[in-house]
Amino acid sequence: MRLKSAFITAISALFTISVLSSEPLKAQTNFKLPDLGTSALQALPLEKEQAIGEVMMMQIRGSSPVINDPVLDEYLTTLGRKLVANANDVRFSFSFFWINNPEINAFAFYGGHVGVHTGLMAQSDNESQFASVLGHEIAHVTQRHLARRIQQQQDNSALTIAGMIAGILASVVSPDAGIAIISANQTQAAFSQLTHSRSAEQEADRIGMQTLNNAGFDPYASSEFLTKLAAQLRYKYKPPAFLLTHPLPESRVSDVRLRAQQYDKRQYPTSLEFNLAKSRVIARYHHKPKDAENLFRKLIKDNNFYNTTALKYGLGISLLDQKKLDDAAEILEELLASDPKNLFYIDTHTDLLIAQKKADEAVNFLAKLHDNRPNNQVITLNYANAALEAEQYPVAEQLLKSFLLEKPDHNLAKQLLADTYKKQNNLAAYHEANADVLAQYGAYLKAADEVQKALNFVEPQELVKQQRLKALLTQYRQMQKELARL
Repeated sequence: MRLKSAFITAISALFTISVLSSEPLKAQTNFKLPDLGTSALQALPLEKEQAIGEVMMMQIRGSSPVINDPVLDEYLTTLGRKLVANANDVRFSFSFFWINNPEINAFAFYGGHVGVHTGLMAQSDNESQFASVLGHEIAHVTQRHLARRIQQQQDNSALTIAGMIAGILASVVSPDAGIAIISANQTQAAFSQLTHSRSAEQEADRIGMQTLNNAGFDPYASSEFLTKLAAQLRYKYKPPAFLLTHPLPESRVSDVRLRAQQYDKRQYPTSLEFNLAKSRVIARYHHKPKDAENLFRKLIKDNNFYNTTALKYGLGISLLDQKKLDDAAEILEELLASDPKNLFYIDTHTDLLIAQKKADEAVNFLAKLHDNRPNNQVITLNYANAALEAEQYPVAEQLLKSFLLEKPDHNLAKQLLADTYKKQNNLAAYHEANADVLAQYGAYLKAADEVQKALNFVEPQELVKQQRLKALLTQYRQMQKELARL
């Protein structure tokens, strides 16, 4: 699915906002920020940790290249949940998201949020290697390493919550920028919170490997991946981003290798889903379409393995994105015929039909799939997008409303719903939905402006709607006050 909303493009450019600005950061009817204080942090109970995590997630959405790709989201969330289900000491639900960045990196922060750079996927040799990093990050959260560092800090009087969030946020997304922010603000104490200690890394390695093994992955993949990072250190002046916050002394690789020997060696099957996700990342996010086409043609030609399915998928995407529709159709239709329930193939087949100006056919194709798998995000969001392209606006509206009942914070679904209302010229609903999207990015003042615009399109006799919008307007303004305490 490729979303062509001008609003989404504008969002990325408009809301590069700072934690330290006066713009508030979150609005939900049931959200109440606890008293976090403004100076020293002496303890960080779970309630506060989750609240800080929500603030940071708002900022990441508004200031960094978060990918709204239902297929990749489905893959990452499924894999992440499998690991979490096999982890110990899980205190709250986890959420996983992608950052479009070619650097090898992943990061976890307060409240169970785990961000993954696309570069980690592109540079992992297999799913176990990729999962080993996720397991490591999950362990940092379950063992509350960031929270424990704060509690152990003896002199943190200069470390405000706002400064801490700003430093950590910038460092996990763009490590060099984070260090610059910390230096500029002379809050060197904050940097000690960003870099995990050697003991924390050892604990995360140990617990992460146990989780990896319990989930059915290869525990030896942890040492394989660390060895790969160590090799890059020898040839690069600048270390991989992951190592700026996850130190890699020489002993760590050998320790992880020895620890893996405690587990039985098993045969681990190749994951087609992993390889399809990797091809999608390379084709759609790391290369221009023509360059991706050349790369995949070379890989297919040079490939020594019998299974070239994922490489063909990447080639099909690169052709589709160049509008070489006949060539793309030859590949993508064959893939779909070989595995009709595969979400990767369903997604690109929908893109192909829309590009071929066959949106009505795409709607019919997805309607049958939706009957069997209602509210699957890949099928539902592609279905809604196809309905929009086919000008079947009531269908799109009903799909998105039902989907958001189950997943009320799904950002892409909210954006699509706003587009749906706009295309129907339902301006009151459009501006209200727009406000909801803006709130997801932390732009509460602008969200309040959108609610005010919505009120201008409400008929005088619609008293209930007026009261509801006025209450929402009050809520957004209240949230600004709630977070002003930071």
